[in-house]
Amino acid sequence: MKMKKWVTATPDLDKARSLSEACGFSPLAAAVLCARGVDTPEKARHFLATGAEGLYDPMRLRDMDKAVAAIREAIEEQEKIIVFGDYDVDGITATCVLLRYLRSQGANADYYIPNRLSEGYGLSCAAMDALYEQGVRLIVTVDSGVTAFEETEYAAKLGIRMVITDHHECREELPAAVAVVNPRRADCDYPFDELAGVGVAFKLICALAGPAGLTQVLDDYADLVALGTVADVMPIVGENRILVAHGLERLAETDNLGLEMLLRESGQKSRRMTSSVISFILAPRINAAGRMGNTEQAVELFLTDDAARAQELAALLCEQNKERQAAENEILQQALAVLRKSYNPLEDKIIVLAGEGWHHGVIGIVSSRICDRYACPTILIAVDDGIGKGSGRSMAGFNLFEALSDSAPLLDKFGGHELAAGLTIQADKIEEFTERIKAYAEAHIKPGDLMPIVHIDCAITPPYITESAVEGLADLEPFGMRNQQPVFSMENLYVEDITPISSDRHVRLTLTKDGVSYTAMLFGTGAGGCGFAQGNFVDAAFHLEINEYRGRRTVQMVLKDVRLSECELLADQKILNLYNRYMSDGALTAAEARVLLPQRPELVAVWRHIISRAEEGRLSVHSNALSRRVQWESKREVNIGKLFVCLDVFSESQLLSYNFRDGLLNIILKPYKGKADISQSVVLGTLKSMSQ
Repeated sequence: MKMKKWVTATPDLDKARSLSEACGFSPLAAAVLCARGVDTPEKARHFLATGAEGLYDPMRLRDMDKAVAAIREAIEEQEKIIVFGDYDVDGITATCVLLRYLRSQGANADYYIPNRLSEGYGLSCAAMDALYEQGVRLIVTVDSGVTAFEETEYAAKLGIRMVITDHHECREELPAAVAVVNPRRADCDYPFDELAGVGVAFKLICALAGPAGLTQVLDDYADLVALGTVADVMPIVGENRILVAHGLERLAETDNLGLEMLLRESGQKSRRMTSSVISFILAPRINAAGRMGNTEQAVELFLTDDAARAQELAALLCEQNKERQAAENEILQQALAVLRKSYNPLEDKIIVLAGEGWHHGVIGIVSSRICDRYACPTILIAVDDGIGKGSGRSMAGFNLFEALSDSAPLLDKFGGHELAAGLTIQADKIEEFTERIKAYAEAHIKPGDLMPIVHIDCAITPPYITESAVEGLADLEPFGMRNQQPVFSMENLYVEDITPISSDRHVRLTLTKDGVSYTAMLFGTGAGGCGFAQGNFVDAAFHLEINEYRGRRTVQMVLKDVRLSECELLADQKILNLYNRYMSDGALTAAEARVLLPQRPELVAVWRHIISRAEEGRLSVHSNALSRRVQWESKREVNIGKLFVCLDVFSESQLLSYNFRDGLLNIILKPYKGKADISQSVVLGTLKSMSQ
């Protein structure tokens, strides 16, 4: 597990108590609200409001009147209208929402989404030519177009009018379209500027339907709007909260056959609908179609009224998601194999890898996984026919877009923001680009800059954790960006049991405090990756949820991070003080020397653990954790002082070297043939003589 920084809020408990009494919130929910600055009944009502009356008049969006007029004219004249979308979930749902509405109004309408693999993002002059030949005279973009200056001008020359709806950042100048509807326009005074692309498309529908039609369009399209909004990781506040709340209600009993079948095919039909169902189950399956170059299947899924076809398409999307996972894992394993040989945690501030034949539709996901795994900004580049298409992910503390800007002369094009970006580069420039961006990272990343942060709403004690209190957290839903699922912490939990599950990909813990035991799930870490052992005391940061199994309901922790409690660290420090004194002047009593002196079985246990866990001759781990892992596996008393003595003995014998960086112990195995003789170790000999 990577070392993480905990940032814990300290809500005013008197205000939380008052808020709980005034509004009927559970104590946990009230504490979370106060931790987030929502500490009065008025603030809570405003923040949590989900009524449709909170939606703003769509005509307040700049150019909405022009967009409505152009579309109504095209419908009346039966001109062919194209909804021009994008291949991610936001773009797909925006396309389907607007197209379904236009067709319901008698429009001669169809859609166009560029192929991710062959065309790339956004409008193109080639697409304009093709659409003109098909008789298209009005294009309405969704989730794209706000920077399509050349394409908009080219379309106008052909005789195609353009209505642009988008939610991405605007430049000072806007394309010369009939209308540009975007809440982020500098000259737009719309009260909420964080709508998703599908949210802007929905506001266009609301404007076309008029105030009297709001209830109907909300019922008809809120499920797809919620799907696109959550999948695009938009803040779940303001209008987005209203749209997502309504959408989740509609999702549970959707009239959209495609959504219905996708829920069934993914095993979610009987589950309670939450943002997590969208983020982790539905969105990846829809995105898989775009990533694998089959966006039209996802669009057809949400447009069809044929149940059999919807079932077939839902199954196809689930199958493509498996293919996407396979392609992703193949690239990941290739990348990890390279990193095991080349990555140096002491020197490398950014990871840049390129590969022939990598599927560029999935490298963004792999970049994200490597970035999380190594706590290091990562760029992967898929090379095909001399052209590299790259995707990068970063962490708070390193602006990836600015880093790419520094390398702009080497790039054909690039775009993105602080934490995610894409690029295109000639293959023969990749090596120079790698050197340049590594130099930039070296100059701009300081020790500790990239330590992952766990934001905790409040520290709690066992009396707070009751079934009714945890159920009361549902008052804060829907969760998402800027309204995250609450995170709590608790100190000095005793680790009663550690059980590996799913082939040791995850662990189930039994943690005890004040006589109360909790089941705690730690996902993505096996028993050998834990920084603690059975019998230790730990502090935990976690979500709380109700687990239902065989008709029994229990409160369960889902762990965000676990670290050794202060009592464990203090015990380690006492032993480290002995070790440091031994290393500095060798002044130890016989009893103190025996505390540090490892016996042969303990030396063997440490060595076996290192060589079994090292990848390509390297192992990076917290030193406190390593001693406890060896203890847990070998059932021998290997304290942290003995661990360092073992490492010194192995280093003395030229078996390994070790160093520290950002709180991690880094062990590098050295090539060695034959059997090392540690019986002549000066370190061991000195300690043995002192211990007598």
